[in-house]
Formats: sequence, structure tokens, C-alpha cells
Amino acid sequence: MKEKRIVVKVGSNVLTRPDGKLDVTRMSALVDQIAWLRREGYEVILVSSGAMASGRGELKVNHDMDSVEQRQLFSALGQAKLIGLYYDLFREYHMLVGQVLTMKENFEPGEQYRNQRACMTVMLEHGVIPIVNENDTVSITELMFTDNDELSGLIAQMMEAETLVLLSNIDGIYTTNPDDPSAELIGTVEPGRDLSEYILPEKSAFGRGGMHSKYTTATKVSQAGIRVIIANGERNDILINLIVNPDSTPHTEFIPLK
Repeated sequence: MKEKRIVVKVGSNVLTRPDGKLDVTRMSALVDQIAWLRREGYEVILVSSGAMASGRGELKVNHDMDSVEQRQLFSALGQAKLIGLYYDLFREYHMLVGQVLTMKENFEPGEQYRNQRACMTVMLEHGVIPIVNENDTVSITELMFTDNDELSGLIAQMMEAETLVLLSNIDGIYTTNPDDPSAELIGTVEPGRDLSEYILPEKSAFGRGGMHSKYTTATKVSQAGIRVIIANGERNDILINLIVNPDSTPHTEFIPLK
């Protein structure tokens, strides 16, 4: 594993407002925290949702479109806006970003896998922050990742990250529905522990994922020797607090298999 190399996945529910549009204020706060991590010597790879939300806010369509057409159109529009916003926000810190659009087939052993890994490696070596997302213009139906949780897990393993942080809109995995007053946050998950009885099947409001997806990804990635943290991306300075004051910061941490 590469010490102080972190993959941060930020979900659609963190990056969107209640009306479904992109939350630029939250994006700015996320960039502030990643800039802090960089100053502290961490290498960061950002897996960012939000392209669909960004694209929907750019174009009003006055006729019916099927789900694939909507996904392709809004993602193509939104990805350009999303990466442009990240570029401008990181430029305030004199940091450069690069866009990596990928597909599931790129993670199969072979030349595409090696090329993708080499691309992100050379970006990190030159201080460029890779911003990764699925290439939604061509990734449809069986070609798609389950969601960006799965994608971030594959990226963490490919790049031999020390830690994968999955930012959601709740603090982690609870013993029951988080709205239940009796619910308790599960702080640490030892290797081999089965939490499936606590996982609710619901998906997120604006993305394809949900806690089941995060749990599946966290289990696989921790078994590969990488620490995984599920935390609330809506909390102020969550990434900083996970480093500086983890004991007082609500989250669920999957202990990696040695």
C-alpha cells in the first residue's frame, strides 16, 4: 500500500441540493479539505459524482427521453461543467486537476488496466489531482459500474491506496434505521464481521448507490488490505477531522485484513 495515498469518493447526495441541482458551496468546502490534505503530504484521488445533476441544471428538454438518452445527454453536459468547477476551485490553491473518465472493462487485466494505472500514477507524481468518474456517454446497461462506490473501490485497489473514504449523507452504518432513536453507529468493523443484518436496501435519492453498495465495497476493499471509512460528507471539515480527531468524529471504519 502507498502510505498517505487516499481515494475520496463523494456521492450525489452530498453534492446535490434538495432540488437536485449541484451544490457549489459543498463542492467548495470539499476542495478546501482536499487542499488541506495535500498540504499535509497526502496524495488524493477524487471519485466524484454529480455530473447528471450538473447537466440537468443546464438544459431543459421539452420532449420525452428514455433513461439511457437522459443519462448520456445530461452526463455529457454535466461532466464538462463539473470538471470546470473543480478546475476553478482548485486553481485558488494553485493546484491542478485532471479528468479521468473510465469504464468497467478498463479494470480487467490487460493493456487498458495498465494504461489507466500509469496515467493516474504520472498525474500524482506531478502533483495533479485525478478526478475520476464513469464515462456515462458510452457506459450503459451491462457495461456500467454498479455505482461510484464500486468504481472507487476498484480505483483504491488499482492505485494501492492506504485508505478509501466513502462520503455519504449519513455518518456510517447503524444498528437500525438512523432515524430510530435507538440506532447506534457501528464505529469499527473487524475483518470477517458480517453486518448484512443492519443494511437497509434503500438507494440514495439522486445516485445509484446506497448503504448496501457502500457496505459491499467496503468489505471487498478492506479484504484487499485497504482501510475503508464511511462518513458524512455534509459534516463540516469531515476529511480533516477524520485525520486530526478521529475518535470524536462519527464514522464507520473497516479494519483492513493484514
